[in-house]
Amino acid sequence: MEHRAALTPATAKLLLDNGFKITVERSSLRIFDDEEYEKVGCPLVDTLSWKTDAPADAYIVGLKELPENDDSPLHHTHIFFAHCFKNQGGWKELLHRFDAGYGTILDLEFLNDDKGRRVAAFGYMAGFAGTAVAIDVWCHQRLNPTDKYGPLSPYPNEEALISYTKGKVAQAIATNGGAYPKVMVMGALGRCGTGACDFARKAGIPEENIIKWDINETKAGGPFPQILEADIFVNCIYLNQKIPPFITQELIDGNRNLSIICDVSCDTTNPNNPIPVYTINTTFDKPIVPVQTSNPHPLDVCSIDHLPTLLPRESSDMFSHDLLPTILALKNRSESSVWNGAEALYKEKLAAARS
Repeated sequence: MEHRAALTPATAKLLLDNGFKITVERSSLRIFDDEEYEKVGCPLVDTLSWKTDAPADAYIVGLKELPENDDSPLHHTHIFFAHCFKNQGGWKELLHRFDAGYGTILDLEFLNDDKGRRVAAFGYMAGFAGTAVAIDVWCHQRLNPTDKYGPLSPYPNEEALISYTKGKVAQAIATNGGAYPKVMVMGALGRCGTGACDFARKAGIPEENIIKWDINETKAGGPFPQILEADIFVNCIYLNQKIPPFITQELIDGNRNLSIICDVSCDTTNPNNPIPVYTINTTFDKPIVPVQTSNPHPLDVCSIDHLPTLLPRESSDMFSHDLLPTILALKNRSESSVWNGAEALYKEKLAAARS
């Protein structure tokens, strides 16, 4: 269900205008048609042809992991989300492929400016899309309580998603005594949390029903019974250290309004996960999982780890726009602190994989 692209046709055009040569692989899954790239002047080639046809000095720019079941050496410099620098499954094997082929990973997740802030991220759209799913699940719980919540499909644009959600909310509050849900956003001041709050507003949730928590509200340490007073809880924090849990099994077994958690942060398998009431990632095919609780009031979790592809065009546009200045800096890569930092990190991780 992945339809995003790291470089959009509009970004490709700007790069072409700045002297870059860009070749685009054909794809029937990408939200941008092949013809959109062709119209701006990018030649099209077959999928995976970079392995045999790309010049040795070409950058291979992608989004997600490389195809599985392939252990061939990798010779190029790849710019993508490698998902191997945090010791994820198969991290050593992937790094060994680059080592064997004298290739390099410049990981999109770790392109940071001089202040340590990521130059481009999908966080805003993750929060935006995650809140859309959470509100839709809340509506479903009220309109179709005995039916299973079905699979998700990406929307052609933001307007379509907002229009759909507004319609469902109108139906749901008609069966809820006219009451809108209370939406609590944890990490509300960050990129992800800002996206979450923005979608709630655009879906028609009154401002007073959007509960915004961030560092000041959580500095005393959890658990936080206040979360149970909300109908919808959207977790948008960036977890970089062990913290007390936000909620516990004991809390959710007690009285609560809470019926849907969207864990946008998706630290599902992290031993420090602050929402330790579920253990699996959900998918677009199966977006939610019920939480085991002695309280008969339903409680579902959405823990999809690529939520921005619910709006693949806007997500790609935003990410690619933010990434553009850094891509332009490839012309003088040795003078770019962003690229130098990314290469240094790769060498550090490669050394760890060799040991």
